Amino acid sequence: MQEIWIDYLNALDAKALALTDEEILDAVEKALDAQGRGEVVIEPRVHLVPESSDKGHFNILRGYVKSLGYAGVKVVGDFVDNYKVGLPSEMAVLNLFDPETGVPKAVIDATAITDMRTGAVTALGAKYLARKNSKILGHIGARGTSYWNVRLLDHIYDFDEIRVHSRRPESRNAFAERLERDLGKKIIVTDNWKDCLEGADIMIEASRLPEPTPLFKTEWVKKGAFVVPYGTMSALEFDLTDIMDKVVVDDWGQCGPGKPYGALRRHVDEGKVTAENLHAEIGQIVCGQKPGRESDDETILFWHRGLSTTDVALGAAMVDKAHAMNIGQRIRFA
Repeated sequence: MQEIWIDYLNALDAKALALTDEEILDAVEKALDAQGRGEVVIEPRVHLVPESSDKGHFNILRGYVKSLGYAGVKVVGDFVDNYKVGLPSEMAVLNLFDPETGVPKAVIDATAITDMRTGAVTALGAKYLARKNSKILGHIGARGTSYWNVRLLDHIYDFDEIRVHSRRPESRNAFAERLERDLGKKIIVTDNWKDCLEGADIMIEASRLPEPTPLFKTEWVKKGAFVVPYGTMSALEFDLTDIMDKVVVDDWGQCGPGKPYGALRRHVDEGKVTAENLHAEIGQIVCGQKPGRESDDETILFWHRGLSTTDVALGAAMVDKAHAMNIGQRIRFA
């Protein structure tokens, strides 16, 4: 059998690659465009719960992007109490394969990929669905993906005002300090959900609730706002979707009935959000098959659960850049 070598990129390598905001957004946007054109395969995520969901679980995401020539499988742990032992709540490994032969091509620390691609999907959702003159961002949550939400959104919009909130004061204060250092602008830290979200042009909910709790109030959403809730456990009031002119998802296959978790889980399972009244998947908008925002008065909600294809796209971008920069290791497989 011929020799097989695998590209291995660890967390230090991923950091050294220092993907730029534009590189991240470009890779993810191309994946969304390919999805809209039907040139990907997205298998709905599955979950492994070792003991109980109170402790945490693993998400297994599987996808294929034809234009990149890669299939990929990512396993990401989601363990909310990891901060108590000095670990991030989400850690991940991405495996890339040749879709023609099944040969493994790369093993990548995907913790940063998970954070970056989530933030990129949030930001690209705003690019197509938020008002062009959006100036106020309200962001709930301070986990790893939150940083990239704010950073990439601000890259597109250059906000006049950014408000943040999370449950633990030490978490939200550290989050704000990091954003102030990296974005070079003042961040408003709030001690409650209302002050953070009410009246914002773009409202992001990335909370870590132990069980569904309606902390995000419908009355705080002004007409024309763009709302992105993606907490594992829903923080929404049930009537929130009633005021939306459009509801968009990343992939209906993993948002539809019978799947566990998610911000709109009850809305879907009880028939409030259906395949029939859904406006579009984001890929259909990115590739031009369906319209995004059509007027400043539209109030729009975008629910994304995480696309395996965006993991593959960022992994491919990292491998290409690693080759160019001579970063990483080559490991003999066979």
